Amino acid sequence: MELEFSDNQPKSLILLIKCLFMKKSVLVFLVSLFVYTSGFAGFSTRSFAKNPVHPSKSFISFSVDFYKKLDDKSLDFDAFKFALKGFVKLQTENNLNNSKYLTIIDMSLSSNEERFFLINMDTQQIVYKSLVAHGQNSGGEYAHKFSNRINSHQSSIGFYKTAETYFGKHGLSMRLDGLEYTNSNARARAVVIHQADYVGKDYIEKNGRLGRSYGCPSLPEKDYKEIIARIKNGSCLFIYYPEDHYLANSTFLNAELNV
Repeated sequence: MELEFSDNQPKSLILLIKCLFMKKSVLVFLVSLFVYTSGFAGFSTRSFAKNPVHPSKSFISFSVDFYKKLDDKSLDFDAFKFALKGFVKLQTENNLNNSKYLTIIDMSLSSNEERFFLINMDTQQIVYKSLVAHGQNSGGEYAHKFSNRINSHQSSIGFYKTAETYFGKHGLSMRLDGLEYTNSNARARAVVIHQADYVGKDYIEKNGRLGRSYGCPSLPEKDYKEIIARIKNGSCLFIYYPEDHYLANSTFLNAELNV
């Protein structure tokens, strides 16, 4: 837009009008810039530096795109979607000291299947899959009962934050802190990640199913030290099972995310 002035108009009036026009343009520019940049106030991109979240995308479309990049249908989409939502909640609240990894354990699957998934959140890739045990009172081949009670010998579903390592009767182990009403007694119950000789294909071949723990998500001896080294000290771990009461009452799964 151009301003046109006649020779009959006073110079002072011309200068005043030009000045006002310039201020208005600056104001419009600043308002536009604020509206544009405010769209980025949703997801933090700190852990997604290589694949930042587009501000116009809803969480569900973001989770769908992320899931497609994983390119592994053995990981159930609902398990992933719920895990990702809790991860984003913890990350945006600055509650993760280690936001590079997200661990998902899908207890809806057979214990004879690989149901432990370790995701690199920067590269958006599943970097490790494994067998993982459930509690002996949670079920046989399939887990279907869960408890937060001490001495229940059952698995506990929900979100955890990984903690420190130590050496116990199973060797190197990693403590877990439960973050929900379903698993708040994890530390008191000594629910930890450790290796066990009853977690492996040989055990399945001899017994028809994987061995069971007292509630710990036990792993095979192979590579478990590397897994612990990656996820220890403040990463997000999610144990999934489609239990209606939990899905309806989890503060993580029902959180409103600012997208």
